[in-house]
Amino acid sequence: MYTLVLIRHGESILNAKNLFTGWEDTDLSEKGILEAKRTGDVLRSNQFTFDIAFTSYLKRASKTLEIILNEMKLNIPIHSSWRLNERHYGSFEGLNKDEVRKQYGEHQFEIWHRGYDVAPPPVSLDDSRYPGNDVKYKDVPKEELPQSESLKDVEARFMHYWIDAIVQEIKKNKRILIVAHNNTLRALIKNLDKISNEDIPSLSIITGVPLVYELDETLTPIRHFYLGENI
Repeated sequence: MYTLVLIRHGESILNAKNLFTGWEDTDLSEKGILEAKRTGDVLRSNQFTFDIAFTSYLKRASKTLEIILNEMKLNIPIHSSWRLNERHYGSFEGLNKDEVRKQYGEHQFEIWHRGYDVAPPPVSLDDSRYPGNDVKYKDVPKEELPQSESLKDVEARFMHYWIDAIVQEIKKNKRILIVAHNNTLRALIKNLDKISNEDIPSLSIITGVPLVYELDETLTPIRHFYLGENI
């Protein structure tokens, strides 16, 4: 049996302001820092340990991971990839969710926000929110960088990395920790649990609470559960 632990980063500053965050590289809020510390403490007190960790290029995830490992007193290899980044919300990045909802209506808002295969309006290539204008992504082919994404798009880019990088480590019997974002983790869970396109909009991941998956030799889930009493 393999054990995989998934963690959605703690609350970010833009999360606290109810803004579309996506690839905006916001830091953790004070609440998010406390959530990360609590997560590390829960993992340590339940005697979890890890051999390798994966996270995104975004500081709210990487800092959550750093705090967790600090609390656990673990020094392990960390692999960062843009493929673990949150969904890019296109021209909605940085906008207030309530204002977008008011402008376009609840129905259209939910299609963009929670739907599977509809991306928000894209940013232009000269927009500062386009990742191709950020030095962090200078080594990523520009044709692979999004101007906007649906969950379906996130699934495609993340599952590519899951198969090529993470699965290889799991099959070496490595204990894996992934600290990422709501939509990258939703994309993974959709595939692990065989959730349909129609049902995936209702799935959301709790921030700062370890989600433990126990997998058989074919990487089929035996069971999964949230760890801790703070749900």
